[in-house]
Amino acid sequence: MKQLRRLLPYYRPYLGQLVAGLALVVISTATTSVIPWILRLAVDGIRSGVPLERTVTLAASIAATAVFAGFMRYAMRMILNSVSRRIEYDLRNDLFIHLETLDASFLAHSRTGDVMARLTNDLGAVRMAAGPAVMYLTNTLAGGLFALVFMLRIDAGLTTLALIPILALPVITARLGSAVHDRFEAVQEHFSTLTTRAHENLTGTRIVRAYRQEAAEIARFSALSDEYLARNMALARLNGTMHPLFALLGGLGAVVVLGAGGLLVLRGSISVGSFVAFGLYLSLLTWPLIALGWVVNLFQRGAASMARLTEILDARSVVREPEAERVMALPPSKGGRSIEFRDVGFHFPSLDTGEPRWVLRGVSFNVQAGSSLGVVGSTGSGKTALMDLIPRLYDPQEGEILMDGVPIRDIPLSELRSEIGPVPQESLLFSDTIAANLGYGSNDPDAIGWATRTAQLDETIEGFPGKYETMLGERGINLSGGQKQRASLARALARRPALVLLDDALSAVDTHTEARILSELRGALAARTAIIASHRVSAIRDSGWIIVLDEGRIVEQGRHDELMLAEGRYWALLRRQQLVESIENTGSAHPLPESEPVV
Repeated sequence: MKQLRRLLPYYRPYLGQLVAGLALVVISTATTSVIPWILRLAVDGIRSGVPLERTVTLAASIAATAVFAGFMRYAMRMILNSVSRRIEYDLRNDLFIHLETLDASFLAHSRTGDVMARLTNDLGAVRMAAGPAVMYLTNTLAGGLFALVFMLRIDAGLTTLALIPILALPVITARLGSAVHDRFEAVQEHFSTLTTRAHENLTGTRIVRAYRQEAAEIARFSALSDEYLARNMALARLNGTMHPLFALLGGLGAVVVLGAGGLLVLRGSISVGSFVAFGLYLSLLTWPLIALGWVVNLFQRGAASMARLTEILDARSVVREPEAERVMALPPSKGGRSIEFRDVGFHFPSLDTGEPRWVLRGVSFNVQAGSSLGVVGSTGSGKTALMDLIPRLYDPQEGEILMDGVPIRDIPLSELRSEIGPVPQESLLFSDTIAANLGYGSNDPDAIGWATRTAQLDETIEGFPGKYETMLGERGINLSGGQKQRASLARALARRPALVLLDDALSAVDTHTEARILSELRGALAARTAIIASHRVSAIRDSGWIIVLDEGRIVEQGRHDELMLAEGRYWALLRRQQLVESIENTGSAHPLPESEPVV
């Protein structure tokens, strides 16, 4: 239950409401406990022949007390449930804000479905522990205490006998509560797996259908769903055991009262009214003890879920803001920003302790402000990793990277990233209008229009019925791959950044469209620094400087003409691509000369 201590700071803004709500719980419970005592007076009065007016007055008192107690219960539920909803609201916001601060290292080791499950099911379980469970626990303790006091006033010996079977309830609750915690945690863990599977299928629906894997995916989901059902049934069986067991022990107490109390009435030790009231007080005492099992269940579920949420709240980014004494500001920009890599080595964070697989090693180059760098290499050569290091999506383990001579680790992340317009390899668009997606980093209509024209997207947008107000599906599913890449390019350019990063940003467009876009880009990027990574030589051949990556190392660098004369890896890549294009255009290819290098 110690996991729930993390909730205590969330109560602080609502402490007054919490105290008021709990006070109403006590008042309503105290008021309810008076009703059997009034009934006792009424029953004994009827037997002794009191005037009718006295009986009517007692009956009216019972009705008024019940109405007042009901109003108090309504008020306490309104206040305490409101507090729990506000705590849920604050906790959800904190979780989302914290997730926004976590870097790619956390997201690389977390399943989207698992995170979503924690933000839905687990958060709901924590809310139940934060509000309803606290309310019912207070009601249980106060109700039991008031009932016990009145029972002792009627007859201490009968109270002792009635409590003997009931005293086993706390012991059973403690033992079963731990099992509830473990089984509920298993249910939540499996729900995360189930959610992940559903999320992946909905996101990858095109692939599932293209490969005709609907039946296989349905079978996989059914297997996960069956396991989820089995774990829930195991939890339900445990819960189903708790409540009847508690009711049985409470019933045994009622049997004792019926037998022993009946004898006391016959002997004249207690009145009939006292006997009736004692039975009602026993039920008022038994029900809270039975409800205690349910309350403990809520707390155990909440603790299990809070532990899962705490894992998110305690997660820390590997990429962090620079310490205050190290913060350095960038010099004023004249258009572009220079970028320098000094002997940079990088490998992705790994959970295992084995030898890391280096993605980049010993990479050094310098891009002057306003110039362009082309990065070319085969798949897996390290191009994307190199691009990710510049906006500090990851930090290198070796060497350093500088922007305008300032180490990027010493530049505040917001300032660093505001200088960069990234176009990632996988274009991600949001479920919103085209205008909202293009203006994600800029609200300047002129900049958006210029960027759209540069990306050769303006004619496409004009062809949509809603034009810029056309709604896009999830991840831009109603656009083609090339259209999404051009939209991503336009979004980056609309920011008018000092540094543009194009990571295979035109791989999904045809060569003719690529040529038109590159032609427009030359003018758009004239006063900006551009780093263009591509497996297509045609995309980077006009760059001021070109580096060729192979297995994370620079194996060649120079200008296009110089690299072609060297007839090395760059020349081989270009020749291979020309051969592929020839096959695609004509359906046949001439054999390569014997001196043709093999890649």
